[in-house]
Amino acid sequence: MAEMPNISPDEFKRGYLAFQKHVHRPSWYKTATVLVRHSWGDPREMADGIAVLLLTWNKRFYKYGSFDFDRLEEALRRNMGVIEGLRARHIQSLVVADEPIIRQLFLDFLEALRIKEGKKTKDRPMVAVAKALHLLAPDFLPIWDRKIARAYTGSYYSNPDHKYVAFAYKMQHLARQLHEHVPPNGGRTFLKLIDEYNYSRYTKRWI
Repeated sequence: MAEMPNISPDEFKRGYLAFQKHVHRPSWYKTATVLVRHSWGDPREMADGIAVLLLTWNKRFYKYGSFDFDRLEEALRRNMGVIEGLRARHIQSLVVADEPIIRQLFLDFLEALRIKEGKKTKDRPMVAVAKALHLLAPDFLPIWDRKIARAYTGSYYSNPDHKYVAFAYKMQHLARQLHEHVPPNGGRTFLKLIDEYNYSRYTKRWI
């Protein structure tokens, strides 16, 4: 497993500001956030809000076809009670008892968000799952991509649910280290800001 990076408050700020400079108006994220919030409790409508995020922000994966909306709706319905509880949580409250819950959610959404038809149905949407879970619990469940995951936990292709939990603990460590240095920033949660930092540093190498 990769070592925990040591990030100073100044470097953290440079990272998320670099993201905001290069990605001027991430309207897909804001729109999806609003849609999910306003449709909360209605799995059918919530699935549409998640689709706004994934079919734009994760379009490289879904250019081969969409996921099955009915399957996503059912995953939301089945897990709604758990998701309700996690939505109110902050990453700093993550404890060992949460691990099986998060792993099961990850695996459930891993199936729900597979491409529905075509040659890519066996591909696993590890990035899409993290983005969807973050949208549902934006202060508690973090976002990753392949390069970000590799920087913190190594490759996510083996046991991705366990790797995601390990990644969440790394983000908890950063939250405890950096949270007091984060001013209000356009309604972004800490986990959204750390994703912007991670994307700038590991995915795009802007810093």
